[in-house]
Amino acid sequence: MDEWIATACAELGLDPADVDRNLILDMARDVAHGVARPAAPLTAYLLGVAVGRGGDPKELAARLSELASRPTG
Repeated sequence: MDEWIATACAELGLDPADVDRNLILDMARDVAHGVARPAAPLTAYLLGVAVGRGGDPKELAARLSELASRPTG
């Protein structure tokens, strides 16, 4: 996993030190279990867009995890 992160970061011009793997995987797990499996990668993408626009990754991931735990309908 670390090698993939380093390779993907190099391709995208990112610093692997800026990637909090556990934060992203935990949030994706919460979404996959609380919403639907296909929602996990989409939500990870949305988190990345929000972080790219200046959002705090930890705060936003926590909000998304909490949102995924809410009952729907």
